[in-house]
Amino acid sequence: MTSQSADAVSSSRRSKITPEREQEFYDAVCEQLREHGYGSLTMEGVAARSRCSKSTLYRQWKTKPQLVAAALRAYSRTGLEDIDTGSLADDLRAVVRFAGERSGRDTQLMQALGHAVLQDEELRRALREAVVDPEIGVIEDMVRRAVQRGEIPEDHPAAEFVSAQLLGVLRARPLLEGCDADTPYLMRFLEACVLPALGLARNT
Repeated sequence: MTSQSADAVSSSRRSKITPEREQEFYDAVCEQLREHGYGSLTMEGVAARSRCSKSTLYRQWKTKPQLVAAALRAYSRTGLEDIDTGSLADDLRAVVRFAGERSGRDTQLMQALGHAVLQDEELRRALREAVVDPEIGVIEDMVRRAVQRGEIPEDHPAAEFVSAQLLGVLRARPLLEGCDADTPYLMRFLEACVLPALGLARNT
């Protein structure tokens, strides 16, 4: 079968499921992840929770990692890519506000996937493609726009570390302090560490 034929078959199969129904599958995946962890998540369990046949899931997503990646991708569609305030500092403040609002639920998902990601190469690749790379891409786009506007120089030594700082603190605070990186915490971090490193004005 040619790749075009395979794509046509895939599109035909997927067209039988409405976006609303597909979202129900993704919600079931995320709920099971938070409640039981990746190791205990099964296609059978997702099928039961979403009231469908197991074969329906396997037709759409051939493996558990593929289904989990699709669910995470849907969960991660946030509108962050639409943020463009005209100022890098305000762009990053908008990112921080959004991330802080979701930090508890995001932390649960990352903890549910934590050990499995280290053991399962397919899951690790899927998680990076579905969640990590898009998040990094959004922040890097903001930095590029700031360079084009002349807010920061192209060779600013701190520019390449912005995504590592913001995404890192989101993952690290639950581990180091036992609590989520909520909006007030993230905003303090942004104003005290990230913006000064970029030479941008802080809110006072």
